Amino acid sequence: MDIAPWHLRTAIAALDAGGVIACPTEAVWGLSCNPLDERACTRLLRLKHRPWEKGLILIASDFAQLEPFVEVPSNNALKRATATWPGPATWIFPASELTPMWISGDHDGVAVRVTSHPLMRALTKRYGGPLVSTSANPAGRDPARSAYEVRRYFRDRIDAVVPGALGGLAKPTTIRDVATGHILRR
Repeated sequence: MDIAPWHLRTAIAALDAGGVIACPTEAVWGLSCNPLDERACTRLLRLKHRPWEKGLILIASDFAQLEPFVEVPSNNALKRATATWPGPATWIFPASELTPMWISGDHDGVAVRVTSHPLMRALTKRYGGPLVSTSANPAGRDPARSAYEVRRYFRDRIDAVVPGALGGLAKPTTIRDVATGHILRR
C-alpha cells in the first residue's frame, strides 16, 4: 500500500502547521499530530473529549524515532519489544525527561509502537519523527473504521484525512509493559 505523494505532502504540511490529521492504522482509523506540539495535542484531546491524564500513544517507523521519549529499563526489555516490531504491538516504556506531560499523561511511562502499517510507516519516516496515534472517535464512541466515519465524527475539524486501508486487525493493538511483559490491554 503506497501513499500518493501529494497525500503525503498534504499530511506533512498539516502536521508542520500544528494540525491534526486522520489516518488508517492497523485496526482502526486514528488521529495524529506532532507529539512535541502542545497546542496540536491539546486540540486532538479536545476533539476526542479525552482527558490528558490518560496519555497518548506514539507511533514511529523505527525505534530510533522513539528513543528520545523513552528510558530502556534493560537489554532484555528492549529485546522483548523489538522482537515484536515492526508490528501491531504497543509497549509501555518508562518515559524520559524529554517526554511531554501531555503525552505521558498522569503516568511514569509512555506507550510506543513501531508500526508495520505501510502508510503509517511512510508517513512517520517522511515526517522524520514519531506521531501521536490515538483512535479516531470521541470518548465513549466506537473507533472509526472508515474515512466516512472520521468525517461524520469530526466534520471539518480535522486538517487532513489521509486515504488508505486499515491494516486488517479486528481490534486495536495489545499494550504491554516492557519491563515485565504483562498485558495491560488486549
